[in-house]
Amino acid sequence: MTTSTPANPPLNLFEYQRLAKARMAPQAYDYYAAGAMDEITLEANHRSYDEIFLRPRVLAGVGDVDTRTTVLGFEMTMPVIVAPSAFHGLATPLAERATAGAAAKAGVIYCMSTMANTRMEDVATVGPGTRWFQLYVFKDRGVTLSLVERAEASGFSALELTVDTPRVGKREVDERNHFALPEGLEALNLKASHHSEVRDVGDGSGLVAYFAHLMDDNLTWADVEWLRSITTLPIVIKGIGRGDDARHAVASGAAAVVVSNHGGRQLDTARPTIRALPEVVQAVGGEVPILCDGGIRRGTDILKALALGASAVQVGRPVLWGLAVDGEAGAARVLDLLRAEFELAMALCGCRTIAAITGDLIG
Repeated sequence: MTTSTPANPPLNLFEYQRLAKARMAPQAYDYYAAGAMDEITLEANHRSYDEIFLRPRVLAGVGDVDTRTTVLGFEMTMPVIVAPSAFHGLATPLAERATAGAAAKAGVIYCMSTMANTRMEDVATVGPGTRWFQLYVFKDRGVTLSLVERAEASGFSALELTVDTPRVGKREVDERNHFALPEGLEALNLKASHHSEVRDVGDGSGLVAYFAHLMDDNLTWADVEWLRSITTLPIVIKGIGRGDDARHAVASGAAAVVVSNHGGRQLDTARPTIRALPEVVQAVGGEVPILCDGGIRRGTDILKALALGASAVQVGRPVLWGLAVDGEAGAARVLDLLRAEFELAMALCGCRTIAAITGDLIG
């Protein structure tokens, strides 16, 4: 698959997705785009933002809008983190190196997936930028320990532990396509442990078989405490959708939690993340930052999430569409579009700073 700058660049993230679909191999596009089963949660994630209306302030003097913020002490030019997602080599030859470069240019955090097509050590050489590493817990704890040690040595600033995947959700499109990584692409962070190939298993999705063979499906909160015992990096818990689980995360030592339903790819009919967010915010009571992902496609979506208590949002698929359209430049432009829309939303809501985005903006 090749990428090139379009003659008329897309004006929004939805246009990037349409153009990416036209350029990508069908199996690769389907892997990125698909949700679980009937894709009810996938569709509801964004639709639920559309159902929230804003109460803008006027005459607030918004000539100089400042989108900068910090999360866990890390400075960002806007409250957006590039969410962990697998196999960026399906979108662009430079894979995760292109993503890391785009995030660095945008001044936002990039969270790299365990299931990347690039070694974390190679991403660490892409130049300056704050990077987190997303982590799964393997049945062989030595594999997990090795990933943690390598992330620390490579300068990653935090670990984002995904907790909503004891098994892979039923993604029927991947089953129909017999999803596997094409020749030349591997999960290179796992090369040393001989677990880097996601093969065609002949019946169903190769990723389902891969996870069933390697990932620990019997995790408890005690395993979060185990992870804390082997690293000094802050641990962010991704996959929270309930207040009581958020409290468990804080009690287990989480530095932050991510309200997430895995982009609608795990349990279909799980609540949209923006609907789950207020319950989690109330339960945590400000003890740790709350992040939110799933369905964010407009700058107004970012503002709504912050007004409902999130410290920042994570954005996944739109960055992949940017990569597919124009490599690093495309991903960077996706982030630029989000920044421009978010700044405009702040101005039109009478918010000069992030601190001015408060709950009274929600109608």
